[in-house]
Amino acid sequence: MVSNEQRRRQLAREKFERQQQRREEARRKGRRRNAVIAAGLAVVLAAGAGAYATGALSGDDKKDSADAAPETSQKPSKGPDPCAKAAPGSPATKTWKSEPEMGIDKSAAYAMDLKTTCGTIDVKLDAANAPHTVNSFNFLAGEGYFDHTKCHRLTTSGIYVLQCGDPKGLGSGGPGYTLPDENLKDSRLKGNVYPAGTVAMANTGQPHTGGSQFFLVYQDSPLPPTYTPFGTIGAEGMKTLKKIAGAGESRGAGDGAPNATVVIDKATVAKS
Repeated sequence: MVSNEQRRRQLAREKFERQQQRREEARRKGRRRNAVIAAGLAVVLAAGAGAYATGALSGDDKKDSADAAPETSQKPSKGPDPCAKAAPGSPATKTWKSEPEMGIDKSAAYAMDLKTTCGTIDVKLDAANAPHTVNSFNFLAGEGYFDHTKCHRLTTSGIYVLQCGDPKGLGSGGPGYTLPDENLKDSRLKGNVYPAGTVAMANTGQPHTGGSQFFLVYQDSPLPPTYTPFGTIGAEGMKTLKKIAGAGESRGAGDGAPNATVVIDKATVAKS
């Protein structure tokens, strides 16, 4: 006959086992969510003159995405837009067949200023360790390539980044050429984490496929070291990013277009 004490212990053990199962299920879904969001940072190279499309999923990935971030039938509430009206002008449409010739001094210091509708994002560029990437940004900024472009994507769960650099504003644009991966052994990328303040390239998930799209990390984000880190955001830029992130994203699922209307009015690169 089972005593009251034995029954109490049995019930406690069963409750503990149920709690462990629920925690493991939550961890499993969290890992899936992080993997899906991280995969979405990649851009998929399509046929034709450097056309891109972001976040392609297939097969089981679609199921995992649904498990990780189920959507409700109600559209998430949207607060006031914290950003100003964009300056007059249209994004560039020009593309190039090949990477620009090296035109920067690898031993010099360079800075990029992104004058956005939400405030300035100041970036110290790493020309010594990512010369091809910095040279490309110097070239594209000089061509006005980033001017009047939207930052089309904000992630607020799992990883914490704002993605920009596509003149189409949809994650489907590129300069027509690709860049080699650089600086993937940067000592700052410890434990597969891109620290807050990092600026890095998006890619297709395959080596040497960066184009013009890049992401700005506003909070430490777990990612594999496969995205070229090429800059560090300054104090003013981090304040701007926090304001953008604070407005949330449009889908309410942790990954979507930012609620803030983030437009790069003018991008400049210069020796600092």
